[in-house]
Amino acid sequence: MSGLALRRGVVVTVDRRAPDTAITVDVAGVRRPAIAYEDLIGPVEEGDEVVVNVAARDLELGSGGFDLVHANLTRWLSAETPDGAHVMKLNYTSLQHAVHPLEEQAGELELPVDRAVAVVSLHAQLPCVAWAVGQRRPGTRLGYVQTAGGALPGALSRNVRTLLERGLLAGHVTAGPAFGGEHDAITVAGGLHAGLTALGWDAAVVAPGPGILGSDTALGHGGLAALDNAHATLALGCRTIVVPRMSSGDPRPRHRGLSHHTRTVLELLLRPVIVAVPSGEAVELPGTVARREGDPDLEGYAASGLPARTMGRSIE
Repeated sequence: MSGLALRRGVVVTVDRRAPDTAITVDVAGVRRPAIAYEDLIGPVEEGDEVVVNVAARDLELGSGGFDLVHANLTRWLSAETPDGAHVMKLNYTSLQHAVHPLEEQAGELELPVDRAVAVVSLHAQLPCVAWAVGQRRPGTRLGYVQTAGGALPGALSRNVRTLLERGLLAGHVTAGPAFGGEHDAITVAGGLHAGLTALGWDAAVVAPGPGILGSDTALGHGGLAALDNAHATLALGCRTIVVPRMSSGDPRPRHRGLSHHTRTVLELLLRPVIVAVPSGEAVELPGTVARREGDPDLEGYAASGLPARTMGRSIE
């Protein structure tokens, strides 16, 4: 059995206005940080009575340091359904809402879609890839397709907002169960195809949102979304580059060197891909993949001012 951990509370302060509005909520006399997706549940103000989901914070999850507003009992909602929208995101849940699927903007499917797509398993790698593309090929219109495997709300990623503001991303599509990007797509393949055709992207990154899921098993983790994402890009005929998860500082042996997340994905792939690795690194890869080496520019990236922390660790 499982259930929602919902509690009533009162908004004490509104700490930051954004698509992911940060607030403080008094729940049974305890002040707790919370996030309200105002595009989804409507505006929140000080003094509002709200219902918050406290499960992740109570479990002390690394990516769950805040509660989530489920409903505002003071203001409720009276949003109009977008004209002509007929596809639901978060379908058959209490937060289902109608969207215009991006796939409807794309033309006929013509294969192959001859573009490069980087498949990433950690959201923290997204700014690294976007920065590297901007350095090596200035002016490239690089799009981002957000998928399952991590956070589903597109509004949660400050990385995405920063990259869009700096021109390092040309667009943000939330696909599958993910929602709330600049555009919503029903499927990963559909989002990629529409981005690379109708939106005019030159290349794309496909990756989960922040806060990867995990269970300390071979197949039960958000990094496995890279397997489905790679298969979608391969099916479209894209040049598929897997960006591996690697670490020399992770305290967990299963993630040191080439992470077991990436190794499992590479072993399960049905077709070959390109795997990008740092020059000179002794990384053993399955014989079915093509190795592509490159020199990392850690000093250049550190000087870029882009986010430089992953899994709680800095570049240093």
